[in-house]
Amino acid sequence: MNTRNGERVALYARISQDSSGRAVGVNTQLESARKLADQRGYQIVAEHSDNDISAFRGAQRPGYEKVLTLARRREIDRVVVYQVTRMTRNRRERAEFIDDFHRNRVNVTETQGGDYDLSTAAGRSWADIQGSLATWESEIKSERVSAAADRRARDGRPSGTLGYGWTKRGTGATAKWVENPEQAVVVREVVDRLLAGETLRGVTDSLNRRGEPAPNSAAWGKTALKKLVLRESNIAVRVHHRGREDEERFAGCWPAIVDRAKYEKLVAKLTDPSRRSNGARRPGARRHLLSWGIGECGVCGSMLRAVTKRGRYGRPLDLYVCDGKGCVGRSESAVDELARQFVIALLSKSELNWLFGDDVETREWADRVDRLRRQLDEAADLFAQGAIDAGQLRRITERLRPGLDEAEQRRRESVAAIDLDVLRPLMGETATASWDGMSIAQRRAVIEMLRMRVVIDRARKGPGFDPDSVRIESALRDTPG
Repeated sequence: MNTRNGERVALYARISQDSSGRAVGVNTQLESARKLADQRGYQIVAEHSDNDISAFRGAQRPGYEKVLTLARRREIDRVVVYQVTRMTRNRRERAEFIDDFHRNRVNVTETQGGDYDLSTAAGRSWADIQGSLATWESEIKSERVSAAADRRARDGRPSGTLGYGWTKRGTGATAKWVENPEQAVVVREVVDRLLAGETLRGVTDSLNRRGEPAPNSAAWGKTALKKLVLRESNIAVRVHHRGREDEERFAGCWPAIVDRAKYEKLVAKLTDPSRRSNGARRPGARRHLLSWGIGECGVCGSMLRAVTKRGRYGRPLDLYVCDGKGCVGRSESAVDELARQFVIALLSKSELNWLFGDDVETREWADRVDRLRRQLDEAADLFAQGAIDAGQLRRITERLRPGLDEAEQRRRESVAAIDLDVLRPLMGETATASWDGMSIAQRRAVIEMLRMRVVIDRARKGPGFDPDSVRIESALRDTPG
């Protein structure tokens, strides 16, 4: 039936979710619109669609915006759409759409419904009612999904897959997650190696060389490895609404695969802002023990850098030199040996063991932080349920907040303390063998953990190496003389 021959129309289609990515839904809608336009003799001037985009949350929809622009320019007389609810599903956009189409004398036709004459109050009202019903349906669905997500979080269940380190058994509400022995061992190994001073790149290269299967890819990558070890799921913590003001943490229903104290120390280490600008990022910092940030010129205070020069007979000489004015220069191997002797002499002294403590304090303060956070969350829930009033919530918060702030500070302090995983292999009779078996990166980590300063002063003139021109200091007490 040709009702208004020659009327200019735009075809519009939208699908909220397209898991296949093939746009089958929008193509089907457009084909249906073409058939109706042909039957009525409409002149199709544009076809636009938005695939896999929800209108309910106000996401940017390029196709819809183009149709709206055509209407505002009065380049179309009608929009043909599968259903009017494909146009908008939130109140703000619906009001804008109806007003703009009314003002510019543009109507709507559904391929699976009727015609909406937006020049009349009845037409506008029916379009608004249909849109309101769609909005109500979307909001009910959103509330249902949100409530289910809240329940899942409070039960400690993950929002999706836990990923590398666990195996899911079962489906739906009865599903359980158990440790994947092969993968969990790798996660723990990586944590221990990073705490012991190895670099992300070094560990990544090692895993790839031995052919360790990587999660979701052919090879391990440094960035992915960092994300892997920083997951709070490693210590069985479920984070709900991450990054939002109402972010909450709950005990996960799966087994932890990383020790809590080790995790806290690793987070402090890998998220330390100084890692982005310290000497370890300078050229050669991982190839030389004391360059860029550890060694220091005793004359001007500049850092040391490693260079290779030619000696009297053309032989190469590896030196540490002042990076500022070139004030001093000394044999790299000789200075490294002094540092080696200092570390071994310091850490082989059994009476120093008390300086290092253990991880109990870190674990205790972390548990206290979790407990106080849960109490605050429970108080907030009671207020939301009407069980307590605003004054009671305020008093509870005022009582718990100082303790939480103190616990978080104490936890940070204990995490920043000397790391046993770095120093333990060097304590006692095995210190020499352990040091000699370490990589440069691990040795640097030990020196940094001991807060050592290696200062090169000007030496007396003459041949040979003068050990008295090198001063080595440590922030630890009872250092060897």
